[in-house]
Amino acid sequence: MNPTAIIIGASSGIGEALALELDANGYSLGLASRRTDLLHQLAAKLKHHTHVRALDLADLDAAAVALRELFHEMKDVNLVVISAGTAFDNPALEWTPEANTILVNVTGFARVVNVVVEYFEQRGHGHLAAITSIMAIRGHGDVPAYGASKAFMSNYLCSLRHRFRRKKLPIQVTEICPGYVDTKMAQGASLFWVASVQKASKQIVRALKARRSHVYITKRWRLIAWFLRICPEALYRRL
Repeated sequence: MNPTAIIIGASSGIGEALALELDANGYSLGLASRRTDLLHQLAAKLKHHTHVRALDLADLDAAAVALRELFHEMKDVNLVVISAGTAFDNPALEWTPEANTILVNVTGFARVVNVVVEYFEQRGHGHLAAITSIMAIRGHGDVPAYGASKAFMSNYLCSLRHRFRRKKLPIQVTEICPGYVDTKMAQGASLFWVASVQKASKQIVRALKARRSHVYITKRWRLIAWFLRICPEALYRRL
């Protein structure tokens, strides 16, 4: 039997590259996102059996139903990766972009994680991974809700780790913390700092196989994360 995984947010970017990499490593996949046309195009490239499901994190109840249906259809899922999310440059602090970011990255994220936890706890084991961001460590004035939403995700994943340990359940939780990866979210970043989605996906799969709790993508961002944590607020405001 091939290992099985669901990727939420597999239609583009890191999620798409991760689907290709997991397929190359023998996984049968469930692909979920809003854009099912892109999912079907991706599924046509994969070697192993693939399930496709429409799932929109902004539609909370429908997202939960879609994920439960995908679990039922695939019957035995070892790994769930949440790669879906949204971001807006919002230096004017307009409310609509902030509200959309919070709805998808906070409420929508927590809703599908709740379904994943229910599924894995019933099975007694599993592996949950989610893509946060280096911005989970310190906020940025142009994208306030984005950084705050990633901090919520990071803290939520940490809390689940404690939950499973307390319940003595072998459920692994991996936080994937990227810096700049060559997606729409990294437009305008210096090329020195930007990693290809292929390089990022290979490092992510290695971390998942090693059952890491936390991984920076790419490795150089571990040093940046260390600096962001110790940097005094007065210095950080000047950067």
